[in-house]
Amino acid sequence: MKKIILTAIIANFLLCINSQTLRSPNKNLILNFELNDSGQPTYKLNYKGNEVIRTSKLGLELKKNSSLLENFEITDSVFSKFDETWKPVWGEVKEISNEHNELLVVLKQKKTERIMKIRFRLFNDGLGFRYEFEKQANLNYFEVADEHTQFALTGNHKTFWIPGDYDTNEYCYSTTLLSEIDASKVDGSGIGTHGFFSKNAVQSPLLLKTDKGLYISIFEAALINYSAMQLLVDCKNYVLTSSLVPDAFGTKAYMQTPHNTPWRTIIVSDKATDILASKTILNLNEPCKIANTDFIKPQKYIGIWWGMHVPDKWTWSYGEDPNIKLATTNWDLLKPSGRHGATNENVKYYIDFAAKHGFSGILVEGWNVGWEDWIGNWKEDVFDFTTPYPDFDIQNLNLYAQSKGVKLIMHHETSASVTNYERHIDKAIELMKKHGYDALKTGYVGWIIPRGEHHDGQWMVNHYNRVAEKMAQNKIMLDAHEPVRPTGQHRTYPNWMACEAARGNEFNAWSAGNKPEHETILPFTRLMGGPMDYTPGIFEIKMDYYQKGNKNQVHTTLAKQLALYVTMYSPLQMAADLPENYEKHLDAFQFIKDVAVDWDDTKYIEAEPGDYLTIARKAKNSDNWFVGAITDENARKAIIPMQFLDEKCWYVATIYADATDANWESNPMKYVIKQFLVSNKSILTQQLAPGGGCAISIKKATKAEIKGLRKA
Repeated sequence: MKKIILTAIIANFLLCINSQTLRSPNKNLILNFELNDSGQPTYKLNYKGNEVIRTSKLGLELKKNSSLLENFEITDSVFSKFDETWKPVWGEVKEISNEHNELLVVLKQKKTERIMKIRFRLFNDGLGFRYEFEKQANLNYFEVADEHTQFALTGNHKTFWIPGDYDTNEYCYSTTLLSEIDASKVDGSGIGTHGFFSKNAVQSPLLLKTDKGLYISIFEAALINYSAMQLLVDCKNYVLTSSLVPDAFGTKAYMQTPHNTPWRTIIVSDKATDILASKTILNLNEPCKIANTDFIKPQKYIGIWWGMHVPDKWTWSYGEDPNIKLATTNWDLLKPSGRHGATNENVKYYIDFAAKHGFSGILVEGWNVGWEDWIGNWKEDVFDFTTPYPDFDIQNLNLYAQSKGVKLIMHHETSASVTNYERHIDKAIELMKKHGYDALKTGYVGWIIPRGEHHDGQWMVNHYNRVAEKMAQNKIMLDAHEPVRPTGQHRTYPNWMACEAARGNEFNAWSAGNKPEHETILPFTRLMGGPMDYTPGIFEIKMDYYQKGNKNQVHTTLAKQLALYVTMYSPLQMAADLPENYEKHLDAFQFIKDVAVDWDDTKYIEAEPGDYLTIARKAKNSDNWFVGAITDENARKAIIPMQFLDEKCWYVATIYADATDANWESNPMKYVIKQFLVSNKSILTQQLAPGGGCAISIKKATKAEIKGLRKA
């Protein structure tokens, strides 16, 4: 009998040292870590008693060494707690709580004696974990063939996804069951660099909804010196496995100890609004590394941009001689086309418009030599980023802008020739500083040079991070287009104001466009990692306005374009349409002028991915609130309680709404503007047209307004 008891005690002891349990601060989430029979690390995750992630394997496959997959033993487990409140330089809220419980598991591979640590951080809304490798004799420099992190799901969940692709994330989202994922059926037309690598591959961030009403977001945080994580889907067993972006040699990552991988994240809630409110991605990134952030200023801007996308308006290029296939400054050879957008005359017109209406910046694309031969040739030398076209006087235009109290925003389109950009970037920065530029938009259209690298591979990830750091050193704000999707690095480098890294508004001008549901999905997917420069504010919806018979159009109503300034968060917001189109609708344009871009508080009022979204935000250092409500292709009512307002105060709510006969397809530009008095007891019910929305500006009422306006 004693022997049996002793055996049981030993068995329980062995079980304890091979498994660990971690609970979130509010006890809603429970993580279980365990080594299986082959010594492979595994984990599983529960939320409020419901299994979210079944037992899932962890580890890395190496190219030239035995892999870090199994034959491990636990040599140490360290539990800790962390609780702080920190203030972002800019953001959706004034303060962010970072409270989590942590488990650090130290593993030793028995045969090789190599050490691999796995650090788990469990927040009240999700889990983050990463692999860590200390400096050690048996593991110094190594190449990763792939990472085998699993996310074993509990069923055939509803999934919002785009195809796995190493070079673009500019797809429309598909909404299917996990078992129905097939990337080969997705239309990639209109995307210059695309190609799925497996029909069962999808990109992260990935959003899922279970039949029990749980929302699950799978993503990563702090993508540094590593390849982006895509996901291979086992459509029968509902298991997702990480798949890293390779280089030309098939290597997924090059690592030298000490080295940490990015965090793998699982955010889960039974409320869709909690997914949007999560700050776990930000909390897993390092604090701000910029000593003096005074140069970082959230702002709205206009620009020489939309005119290149709409038909028959402008071009980026100065000349149009088809026999000249090179960047040249020989103006006798390169004849002006007469359609160049970035001219002195046009830029001054935009400067005057910005000054009149209170915009801080003017983006100018197509200002520099090289656009005649910039795309499609996979060419090393295209732009030098310092030589302007003859009709763009860089010195006098910047002086003129400064005299009007605005600044020009620099544009560096690399044509994906990244080695060329890195050779020229220092001189380009010198030019910017000479003329007073303090903001930059970069672009990476095309196949990457060095050839064999991908937009989302380790080499390019390092490039994007280097550019952000270099711009911070030179007090320049950054907006990157066509990069890898962000993973919260704007906490560390808040000068990295925004990215594109998804299908933006411009696709509506020259392709099949963006489905009306598109903007209701992006906040749950792409924006989980950081702000998006979506370029909202299009007022002239149908492209046949510019070109008779052109059937392309923006797939929203005008009122929804206003609402996007609230629902599509960015501290850098563009009024993307042409100034003359705003001049025709100055009453609606007033909302774009008024809406803030930096916030003290955000309330997620109602949301369902793919269907609808309503968000209220309080402007930084102000009593003003702004509300955006949007819907998909279906008409619906937005229910907006005003509980976020101060008690015992009356406010004026100016509502920019779809007209009763508005419709994104047949009557998109019909809107109405109404004013009501509201208090924190008011509940607004607003009808949204198909593909529509509403935007609301809320300001404290004067005594005269309280007396003269009708209460809602």
